[in-house]
Amino acid sequence: MSVALRIAYLGPAGTFTEMAAGLLPHADKAQLIPVASVTDAMDAVLDGSADRAVVPIENSIEGGVSATSDALANTPGVQIYGEYLVPVRFDLMAKPGSKLTDVSDVLTHPVAFAQSRKWLQKNLATHSHVPAASTAAAAKALAAGAQVSAVIAATAAAELYGLEILASDIGENKEAQTRFIEIGRSGKPGAKTGSDKTSVVVELPGDKPGGLLEMLEQFAARGVNLSRIESRPIGDRFGRYRFNIDAQGHIEDEAIAEALMGLHRFSPKVIFLGSYPRADHNESVHLGNNENSDYESAKSWLDSLRG
Repeated sequence: MSVALRIAYLGPAGTFTEMAAGLLPHADKAQLIPVASVTDAMDAVLDGSADRAVVPIENSIEGGVSATSDALANTPGVQIYGEYLVPVRFDLMAKPGSKLTDVSDVLTHPVAFAQSRKWLQKNLATHSHVPAASTAAAAKALAAGAQVSAVIAATAAAELYGLEILASDIGENKEAQTRFIEIGRSGKPGAKTGSDKTSVVVELPGDKPGGLLEMLEQFAARGVNLSRIESRPIGDRFGRYRFNIDAQGHIEDEAIAEALMGLHRFSPKVIFLGSYPRADHNESVHLGNNENSDYESAKSWLDSLRG
């Protein structure tokens, strides 16, 4: 009898992270474990209380999630095995029987409030904002008796906490998405699919002119496109940064492998975070003569000269 997959996610129930956790393979039979923070989710994987963790890494409007980027750089033993995209849709909800005219204060996460600001200004000109740790935490608090008149949360939170939706899809950007990553213990990456992404953390060797360019050239020279690059302070002193990078391709691609070797020669610290299928399913193509067959041909030619 197989044991159900245990997935840690940022709780409470009703968050967008829980929605992302539901996209993992076999999630319909999994045990979902809500945790309070990104580090708690990763710790659950490392201490064996969870098999996988799902955390946000990037939002199409707000950008990178620094808590996740920093935790990945500072938590040895974890690896990314997948990514998932969840549409971000916000609803205004209240206790059953409430009306829009009854709303004077709104409890929600600051990001949700910022993305709903225009609708609120137009329809609730005199409202006030009460910050919450998450949209789901706001819905849970209102259901438990919090003294506010309404919350902004994901649609699923209304049914989960017995609330009534007063207005649907009030966010300003209707195409907004959040990207989530699936984290497990470090191990062998999954098989190459042809639609892959490789993530690394790279530290610059020092504060010198051209250092960033030299790092980026490791990818550019091999025709590797980057879908994300984010700088984060290392924290020991000013002027020291690490870069969280997502490159299109798999470690089994010679172009990616060569780029990683170049980074290893260049940087005092390179952290391999994993090669995994892309959520958009687009083919990962390396421009120029940088396909595996091109590297094999070049190696054969060099071997013939050495021979």
